[in-house]
Amino acid sequence: MARAATVSDPFNALGEPRRREILDRLARVDRSSVNDLVDALGLPQPAVSKHLGVLRKVGLVTVEKEGNQRFYALNAEPLKPVHAWVQTFERFWDDHLDAIKRIAERNARALGVPPPPVN
Repeated sequence: MARAATVSDPFNALGEPRRREILDRLARVDRSSVNDLVDALGLPQPAVSKHLGVLRKVGLVTVEKEGNQRFYALNAEPLKPVHAWVQTFERFWDDHLDAIKRIAERNARALGVPPPPVN
């Protein structure tokens, strides 16, 4: 099966680490200008603008123009299919974390370390 173009598929758009950094930043602030993102992420302005263009075409960001500045905000709606797909694997992480906890508790008992208080 052919891969969807990056500009039409959130999965492909999220494959680029810099775009994920931009989305992470936008998830923590209401909106951000290109210059704010350049400063926050330490990336060159042309790179940030290029990544924002991809994210905009996929629908992961919205843009508002105020004067000569553009402000970008996260649009999380297109992430729903990504979230749903990732949830499929949650049980593997939970099982793995439970196993780590059991091993740590067993090792602590063997060393005579008292268990942490229950809150």
